[in-house]
Amino acid sequence: MKDDRIWAYLIHLGFNFWADREAPEWNLPHITARPYMRFNRELWERLIPKFAEAGINTLVIDLGEGVRYESHPELAARDAWTVKELKAELAHLRNLGIEPIPKMNFSACHDVWLGPYSRMLSTDTYYGVCRDLIQEAIEIFDKPRLFHLGMDEETAAHQAMYDYVVIRQHDLWWHDFLFLVEQVEKGGARAWIWSDYLWVHPDEFIAKMPKSVLQSNWYYGESFSPEISYVKAYLDLEKHGYDQVPTGSNWTVPTNFGDTVKFAKENIAPERLKGFLQTVWRPLLPDCFERHIRAIEQVGAAARSEFI
Repeated sequence: MKDDRIWAYLIHLGFNFWADREAPEWNLPHITARPYMRFNRELWERLIPKFAEAGINTLVIDLGEGVRYESHPELAARDAWTVKELKAELAHLRNLGIEPIPKMNFSACHDVWLGPYSRMLSTDTYYGVCRDLIQEAIEIFDKPRLFHLGMDEETAAHQAMYDYVVIRQHDLWWHDFLFLVEQVEKGGARAWIWSDYLWVHPDEFIAKMPKSVLQSNWYYGESFSPEISYVKAYLDLEKHGYDQVPTGSNWTVPTNFGDTVKFAKENIAPERLKGFLQTVWRPLLPDCFERHIRAIEQVGAAARSEFI
């Protein structure tokens, strides 16, 4: 029987989505935004065939500052890819049977890539830039069926070590989120988000989140006890009928992705379990390359496992 689920991997073309300042407290060498890309083209070329070999059929590409957008070239890193270069890479992926999906994280916690516009949230200028970028990304990706909007971790606590802290909440968060969803849907794509708003606003989330939005709850730990709030979120999304792409990682636990697949298969109805997403949260640089390789192998192992 053919498996038509999404087996996805998240890769960052642009990596300016974390700290806006030098933050040694994080003990993560690549966390601070830079004016240049952190994406090694040679390693990219080595990685592409490994996606196909592992059975990865979907590549979610976080664009960020990694593209010289025709609508807003001012956002590009100094060595960003041109639109022409990106389109060529997307065509190559499709030829290998890998579906490329655009991602732009519009969370106020992860939008350093937006440059000056990251400090203009909820203004007419901001809305115009977001509209332009989503429209252009949809054109570059030739009308993709999905578009990942991010929208995770927009809390004061997650920005505690930032120079500039801003959060939207209550009706404003929903207004801006639904505006972004509208732009995606106007382009013929389905909006896809991280689901962690559910963790802290469960009633509001269930009341206001459209069923049309594809959900990626994420959890990177070892135990899958339903008493853990991050794990319970998978069950809550299933209870209320949301389509899901559960997300694992080798952030700290090497077995997490396989365990995520097992848990999801046992607890989410097949018609709502649209696939799985593996995340590494490291740039594509030499000192992170082996972590990417291991993460890809973990997807391959899960795809071949007895749980599929």
